Amino acid sequence: MNMQSTYKAFRVEERGDNYISTIKDMPFTNLVEDELLIKVSYSSLNYKDALSASGNKGVTKNYPHTPGIDAVGIIVASKSAKFKVSDTVIVTSYDLGMNTDGGFAQYVKVPANWAVKLPENLSMKDAMVIGTAGLTAGMSVLRLIEIVKPEDGSIIVSGATGGVGSMSLRILKKIGYTTVAITGKDTEIEFLKTLGVDEVISREDFENMANKPLLKPIYAGGIDTVGGVILENIIKSTHSMGVVTCCGNVASPKLDLTVFPFILRGVTLIGIDSQNYPMQYREIVWSKLSNEWKPNKLTEISTEIVLGELKEKIDLMLKGKLKGRTVVKLDV
Repeated sequence: MNMQSTYKAFRVEERGDNYISTIKDMPFTNLVEDELLIKVSYSSLNYKDALSASGNKGVTKNYPHTPGIDAVGIIVASKSAKFKVSDTVIVTSYDLGMNTDGGFAQYVKVPANWAVKLPENLSMKDAMVIGTAGLTAGMSVLRLIEIVKPEDGSIIVSGATGGVGSMSLRILKKIGYTTVAITGKDTEIEFLKTLGVDEVISREDFENMANKPLLKPIYAGGIDTVGGVILENIIKSTHSMGVVTCCGNVASPKLDLTVFPFILRGVTLIGIDSQNYPMQYREIVWSKLSNEWKPNKLTEISTEIVLGELKEKIDLMLKGKLKGRTVVKLDV
């Protein structure tokens, strides 16, 4: 393998009470059994990356550290029977970018069982526009449509302008479902309409629904990304034999519910843990995201940057001022 002796990485260091990020030259380390060395072409910026870069010990315990929970690139060294040199692979979630050095680097070393081959119909850049958010959305849709069909009724999605919510709406619309979006941002109603959403509901109105054990059954299913009262009311408003998936708790990790939606209506609640979801589901979802579920106009919802521009974008994300997907180009 003909490579330089070091590679560049976005490195975060702990200095007293401050966390300082710089672009550093990093040395290569030896592979052990069942590991891959990947030359990263693209990564993407997620909220978890911004937390890691700002010293959130709930995400990253030890520094110095390289964030980046998403990466795609070409294998340059393999100690795995599953993959060979020159294979193009996607690595998302698991411990990547949390306590294992992540994708904000020109090279990344990972266990082989974290990698998925890049589907033929998907470019490396598109894979990172989709990223962990799209994978989580895909997992949510996959589990929901096992039971709920388009003719059963509408699907309500919370956090509709966020990465998981907006990608879920795109996928559901593409495969024929009627969709309802919950948003707290009146300024984003036009954006939601461009996704083909059939109805938009105010987050405030949805949170202030009557506090009863059961509400009028309106929806065939739901995809919740926020938790708390929103999730409670989605469950209470779901038809008999409906399905609700949940993957986030930014509003609250607590649920104040009776068992009535589950016993009297047979509602199913499915948790989606995108970080450690089984590989068999990941491979199915990536395959679908490259074919019949592939969102339209991916390039229109993304901005491409290089390592030197990451700090500015992280600061904007932490202030809630970053819109769309930010893709980081590494092979420059």
